[in-house]
Amino acid sequence: MLKVFCAPARYTQGPHATDQLGSEMRNLGLDGPALIIAGGSAMRLLAETWTKSFAEAGMRHEVFRFAGECTAAEIRRGCQAAREAAARVVIGAGGGKVLDTARAVAADLSLPVVNCPTIASSDAPCSALSVIYTDAGAVETYRIYRRNPDLVLVDTTVIAQSPVRLLVAGIGDALATWFEAKVCVEGGVKNMRGGASTRSALALAELCYETLLADGTAAIDALRRQEPNDALERLVEANTLLSGLGFESSGLAAAHAIHNGLTMAPGTHSYMHGEKVAFGLLAQLMLESQPGSVIEEVLGFANSVGLPTTLADIGVASPSRELLETIAQRATAAGETIHNEPMAVTPQLVVEAMRAADAAGAAFRRSMRWQ
Repeated sequence: MLKVFCAPARYTQGPHATDQLGSEMRNLGLDGPALIIAGGSAMRLLAETWTKSFAEAGMRHEVFRFAGECTAAEIRRGCQAAREAAARVVIGAGGGKVLDTARAVAADLSLPVVNCPTIASSDAPCSALSVIYTDAGAVETYRIYRRNPDLVLVDTTVIAQSPVRLLVAGIGDALATWFEAKVCVEGGVKNMRGGASTRSALALAELCYETLLADGTAAIDALRRQEPNDALERLVEANTLLSGLGFESSGLAAAHAIHNGLTMAPGTHSYMHGEKVAFGLLAQLMLESQPGSVIEEVLGFANSVGLPTTLADIGVASPSRELLETIAQRATAAGETIHNEPMAVTPQLVVEAMRAADAAGAAFRRSMRWQ
């Protein structure tokens, strides 16, 4: 099996990066008209900056307001807007679902895509895939594309204005990267691009984990003050670039599959992707019978930054056996990444792992109260 490493053509990060969006695109040979698919917050924060940056670059642009969910219907709406604008490039500006939609629209129309995350809540920006949801909010499928984004531009001044919960959710998504990457590399399974992992991808996944532990709490403090600092810059890079490259070029395992299962529980729909992945990681560690020292390190860090560690934390308090089985059946569906684990994983094992993770999270929290 050939080794495959994928990355965006260009990654640009820093304060006020949006000021340079037009010139960054010009440097890559990208030309307008541009269709910007944007969430409401991105429009409010960046509309004036887009107008100025594109005017300076001599590029026409239009804005399409994202409706809130990356569904097949929303992708069709975006494609129609791009055709009407005669777009030659698609730009996604907002959170992960906005960027997933922009990637899908660009792929359907064979156009280049630029991702401009306004929050650091997931590792979606650098990838060549989209997670498509049903209208009810459950994960429907992954769509994998031929190429990664042409440009990922991360404005940390904008991210510094985002709610703390969004950054913490990104930490939860990134927290699983190293553990899932190790499973895939040790098992010799294919990564998200259909090849074997490179040593570089695994090293980036490990650096991601180390950065979270080192800079997580300081970055959250900076966000609360809305003052970007070096810790926040490093943490944003870990959430966005290191996690993105690590998961795509090494692979996913149980944590993300259990996340997908959790979306079958209506109570989880108000919780973010990374919050559910964080609990999925704890269940993965239980499934693998990881040493207590590893589980305690993850639980200690998760509690220090405010990540969920119990089912109740993600809206599934006192779940019925039937609900847990529904979650487990979805997590173990054919083709799910949970089958990258080194053992044969059954729904029964997933139910047991979720219960063990829930119990460990609750016990750890009780122990913290008595310290």
